[in-house]
Amino acid sequence: MRLSIRQLFLSAAIAFSFTLTFAAFAQDPRPAAAPPPAETSPAAPAATGDQPATTPAAEAAPAAEPPLRRLDVPPVEASVEKSPAPAKKKSGTRPARVRAPRHGNERVAIGHDAHLPAGEKADAVVAVFGSATSEGEVTDAVVSVLGNSRATGPVGDAVVAVLGSVYVNSKVGDAVVAVLGNVELGPQAEVGGDVVAIGGRIIRDPAAVVRGQQHNISFLGEFGDMEWLRAWFKHCLLLGRPLAIGPHLGWVWIPALAFLALYVLLALLFPAGVEKCLQTLETQPGYSVLASLLSLLLAPVATILLAITGVGLFVVPFLVAGLFFATFFGKAVMLAWLGRRVTRLFGDGLLNHIALAVLVGGVLILGVYLVPFLGFIVYKLLAWIGMGVVVYTLLLGMKREKHAAAPSGGIPPLSVPGVAFGTGAVAGAGVGIVSDAPVGLSAEAPAFVPAAISAATLPRAGFWIRVAALLLDAILLGIIVGILHRGGPTLPLLLAAYGAVMWKMKGTTIGGIVCGLKVVRIDGREIDWATAIVRALGCFLSLAVVGLGFIWVAFDDEKQSWHDKIAGTTVVRMPKGVSLL
Repeated sequence: MRLSIRQLFLSAAIAFSFTLTFAAFAQDPRPAAAPPPAETSPAAPAATGDQPATTPAAEAAPAAEPPLRRLDVPPVEASVEKSPAPAKKKSGTRPARVRAPRHGNERVAIGHDAHLPAGEKADAVVAVFGSATSEGEVTDAVVSVLGNSRATGPVGDAVVAVLGSVYVNSKVGDAVVAVLGNVELGPQAEVGGDVVAIGGRIIRDPAAVVRGQQHNISFLGEFGDMEWLRAWFKHCLLLGRPLAIGPHLGWVWIPALAFLALYVLLALLFPAGVEKCLQTLETQPGYSVLASLLSLLLAPVATILLAITGVGLFVVPFLVAGLFFATFFGKAVMLAWLGRRVTRLFGDGLLNHIALAVLVGGVLILGVYLVPFLGFIVYKLLAWIGMGVVVYTLLLGMKREKHAAAPSGGIPPLSVPGVAFGTGAVAGAGVGIVSDAPVGLSAEAPAFVPAAISAATLPRAGFWIRVAALLLDAILLGIIVGILHRGGPTLPLLLAAYGAVMWKMKGTTIGGIVCGLKVVRIDGREIDWATAIVRALGCFLSLAVVGLGFIWVAFDDEKQSWHDKIAGTTVVRMPKGVSLL
C-alpha cells in the first residue's frame, strides 16, 4: 500500500516526539559548577641592582599561611589568568535554562492515569495508555501516551501527549507538544519553548505567553483534531479488534457495512463460482488450508523471483492484483460457508440462496469483530483461508480441464502387473497386436517390446522412501566431499549436479537404486538433459520455502514434488528383480 506524504510526515512526527520525550528522562542532571578560583595578589617586582629584594613592610609582615584547599577541586595556579570575554548573546534565542537536579521521584503509570496532587513535587509524571495530570511541581516533564496531558502546576521541562490532547495553565520551561491531538493554553500559561500540535489545533488564551514559536500541523483542516483516529487506535487497534461501539467510532461501521454489501453483490453476480469454492472447502478442508499456507509463503517468493528476472516485472502487478481479487472473493466464500450453517436450517428454498448465506455470515462476523483480540485473528484467518480456497479451486478446475482434453481413443499400452510394455506391431501393418499368450510359450506369438517405463502403470514412490534415497545420496556425497576437503556451500551444488547427471544417464541415483526408485517423465518419453537440469534447479525452489516443495509429495495426489511438477516428472517404484543399471 503506498503511503501519502502526509502519512509519512505523521509517522516521522510521532517517532520524533517519542524520541524527544523519552530522551529527556535519560539525561543526567548537570554537574555542579566548580567553585571560582581564589583571588591572588599581583606578584612583587623582581629586585634590580642595589634595590633590596624586600620592602620593610614586607619584612615586618608575617608570612601568610596558604589557604586550605578542597581535595575534590584541582589546585589553582599562582599565575593570574585572564577570564574569557563573555559570549555575545545571539538575537532571537532563548536564554539557557538551568535544569533542577532530579531526585528519582517519578510518577509512572502503565494502563491507568498518573496524577500529581497540588502541593507535591515529582521529577516526572508519565502515563502509558492513560492520562497524565499534574497539579503540583514537576522538575522534568509531563508525558502521556494514548492519553491526555494536563498541567496546572509548574513544569520544568515539557508537556507532551502522544495520541492525546494537552492542556496547560501554568509555567512550562520548554515545549508543549501534542501528536494527533489539540493544545490548549489557559490564561496563566507561560511556555518557555515552542508549542507544537501535529494533527490537531492550538487553542490559545489571549493572556497566555509563548516565548517560542507555534507550529500547527493539521491534515484535515477543520476536522484536524483526529479524535476519530485516536478513538479507533485506543478502543480497536490496541484491543486487537477491527470494530467497536463508542464515541467517535461510528465511522468504522461505514466501510464494514460497505464491504459486506460488496460481498453480497459478488454472491448475486457469481453464485456458481461461490458455490464451487464453497464445495471445495466443505469436501477438502485440509487441502484448502494447506493451499492457503502455501499461497502465503509462495507469493512473496514468486514476486521476488519475477522481479529479479527483469521481464517478470510486467507480471508482478498482475500477480498482486490476482491475489487481491482471490482474497476478496475468498472472503465472500468464507462468509457463505459460515452463513450456510444457519440458512440450511430453513430447507432448500429461497432462504438457502448463497447471497443470503453471505449476508447472514457477514452479520455474524461483524459481531465477532467486536471481541477483543479475537476480532483481528478471525479477520486475518478469513482472508487467508478464503484466498487459499479460491486458488485451490482454480487448480482443481485446471486439472479437470487437462484430463478432459486428453485423447481417449487408440489402443492403450499392454501392461502386466508390475511391468509396463509397449504395444507389439506387425511389420508394415501399423496395427497394435495384443495377445493373451504367455511370453515365450509360443514361437508364433508376437514379440512384446518393452517400452519406456510408464508413470501410469507403476506405483508412485511415497514421501518417506524418497527421503531415504535422498539421505543416502547426501551421505555418499558428504563422504566424498570430506575426503576431498571441500565442504560448506558446495555440497548442495554438487548434489544437484550429481542428480542431474544420474537422472539423464540412468534415470535414478545410487540412493534410488538402493531403494528401488526411478525418475520418469509423465509423458512417457526418456529423460533428456534439459529435463534433468530443470529438475535439479527446481530442487532449490523446493528447498527455499522451508523445504515445502519436498514435503508436498506427502499431500499431492500425483505424489509429485514441486521440482517434479516443474520438470514434468515423477518417481516410481520398480518391481523387485528389475535392474536399474
